[in-house]
Amino acid sequence: MVNRAKEYSAGIMSESSWFLEFKKMVMLRHNGLSPDEIKKKCIDENLFGMLTELRVNRIYAYLSNRLATLDDALVELFCSSDLSTQKIINLIAILKNDKLYFEFVNEVYREKILLGFDAIETQDVNTFFRNKSTDSEALSSWKETTYDKVRNCYLNFMSDANLLRREGKRYIITPPILDISLEHFLQDHGDETILKAITGVK
Repeated sequence: MVNRAKEYSAGIMSESSWFLEFKKMVMLRHNGLSPDEIKKKCIDENLFGMLTELRVNRIYAYLSNRLATLDDALVELFCSSDLSTQKIINLIAILKNDKLYFEFVNEVYREKILLGFDAIETQDVNTFFRNKSTDSEALSSWKETTYDKVRNCYLNFMSDANLLRREGKRYIITPPILDISLEHFLQDHGDETILKAITGVK
């Protein structure tokens, strides 16, 4: 699978989970369509249900980056899996395209599980950003609104994948029990760090 991005970015704040849209694209690839054919179908048939072609193109661009992280075996696994596993694969694709987000899940979510905490608080995310910004010129230049948007994306994406459950202002940690086929896939394809990050194991 494609390696994660090497630089920190706030680009994720322009994205949504878009699970249903992502699923449609995975299914099209599973049916043998090329990237160009998938894009044409998304536009011509407005598969995303957007009001403008510009919006379709933007969403396609984000989702094609996610789809590129899936090899044929993972596409096959996605198509044969239940809904919860498909949502986790969508999250994995997001993590593989965003270095900072992966580090958040690995260093905050996983550590919380290992230390026995039951929730992630807003201050946990803020502390993570503050620590990272001391060594990153890119992060240190972010506006407060950027931090807020990125934080919300992080937590919402994890909630959509059922790694968290929102209760008021708290996000209760609900570590997933992965389908054994996905677990073996991640182990066999050099992605054990992602496996550990999302499940919270040592």
